[in-house]
Amino acid sequence: MKVIITGATGLVGEGVLLVCLNNPEVTEVLTVSRKSSERKNNKLKELIIKDFSEINNYSTELKEYDACFFCAGVSSVGETEESFTRKTYDFVLPFAEILSQINKTMTFIYVSGNRTDSTEKGKVMWARVKGRTENALLKLPFKAVYNFRPGFMKPVKGQKNVRFIYRFFEALSPVWYFLFPDWICTMEEVGLSMIHCAENGYKSAVLEVKDIKEATR
Repeated sequence: MKVIITGATGLVGEGVLLVCLNNPEVTEVLTVSRKSSERKNNKLKELIIKDFSEINNYSTELKEYDACFFCAGVSSVGETEESFTRKTYDFVLPFAEILSQINKTMTFIYVSGNRTDSTEKGKVMWARVKGRTENALLKLPFKAVYNFRPGFMKPVKGQKNVRFIYRFFEALSPVWYFLFPDWICTMEEVGLSMIHCAENGYKSAVLEVKDIKEATR
């Protein structure tokens, strides 16, 4: 399987990238980002573009991939609904729409967030925006679309882009993993679940933490 990954220089994207590079089912990975991940691997290719809306200029290169794991995203801290919508919905949808036109046989997987609001009417701003994004993606003509809603994710070995708070919680991860099984998963589980969904599908288009764990098996 050949996959595209966005956000490879961030926490989730880097973790998923490492899982894919170490998985024998994945034969090639193309990262699409604004800067290089600075990693070297025989499976790895990079497409550096400043504006994601320009991917239509690379349609030939993108046609041969089986799945896209969209891991790029920003925190809602300090954002208004307008600015967060611009950096989330208005960032993800144009990219996905163009990709669906290039390759309708592709599986598209979007990393959303735990407690995303599918009704788009709740009180939590970021959850509404993420819900709107998820709902719009499900209408695109891909082979399949899956929305992943992980909570806290334990990084995989070798990750560089890990914030201090994640390193702090990682030290206590066995305890948290036991106490809050529906809120915590590992980055390896996220990556393996993506690969499984792309290869075999899954019973639900929205995967909460328990589904992410189940989909690894």
